[in-house]
Amino acid sequence: MNLVSKTIDSPVGKLKLVASEKALVAVLWENDDKSRVRIGESVKSLTNRVLIETERQLGQYFAGKRRYFKVPLDLRGTPFQRNVWEALLAIPFGETRGYGELARRLGNPQAARAVGAATGRNPVSILVPCHRVIGAAGKLTGFAGGLDAKMRLLALEQKKRGLSSEGREEGSTRRVVSGQHSR
Repeated sequence: MNLVSKTIDSPVGKLKLVASEKALVAVLWENDDKSRVRIGESVKSLTNRVLIETERQLGQYFAGKRRYFKVPLDLRGTPFQRNVWEALLAIPFGETRGYGELARRLGNPQAARAVGAATGRNPVSILVPCHRVIGAAGKLTGFAGGLDAKMRLLALEQKKRGLSSEGREEGSTRRVVSGQHSR
């Protein structure tokens, strides 16, 4: 499948958006380790509708006007990884969860480290909110975008949590794309 990409500026640094014709495949950080998310090569595009819509919704999110994203996702990973990423999507805006809690919710309380590894391979940063996962003692733990970016994303959400914003109902309307796990 041909992939296209676009790099955008954001308050947490440059983000590389990668999409197919139908869905978002990745949101990568400026200094992302290429081995963290393996999706293949992409060509630059300024006209792909998925990239344009993702950029628009991210702009709203950073402006504090969006809590949920309504972009079709094509999450590429193992079944376990996709289950973890689905669990990340269920973490409410402005809240955090621990790796152990996610493991319990997935029905495997001993899998906290595996949940952490799958979270670290999340290809769609911010939209699949891995920044909302913290260590057992409430401590901020590793994040592909860096701990400063993680702190900034959490602070943005905490600040805007009590305000009404666009997209409140949109979290329930994500779509499945191409038979792969998408929201």
